[in-house]
Amino acid sequence: MTMIGLDSAPRLRRGVRLTYDKTRETHVLLFPEGVLVPNQTAAAVLKLCDGTATVAQITAELGKNYDGVRADDVQNVLKRLEERRVVEWK
Repeated sequence: MTMIGLDSAPRLRRGVRLTYDKTRETHVLLFPEGVLVPNQTAAAVLKLCDGTATVAQITAELGKNYDGVRADDVQNVLKRLEERRVVEWK
């Protein structure tokens, strides 16, 4: 497992796509092994996983829209997503 630092830049793995499901009225994460329905926090993080934004930048960007965003919370979300094999590190 990768050590997730503030300068780490996550991106969606090949074949993974975040989209909005109008029927379910929520974001869904499509990947070769199936479908995940991320919670609102995970979806907000996933939208910013472009391989160029670092964890520090993602935290700052989320802090513009949400109160109390902490880097360790973002790192924990990314760790869980990495365990599910939907994000990787550039």
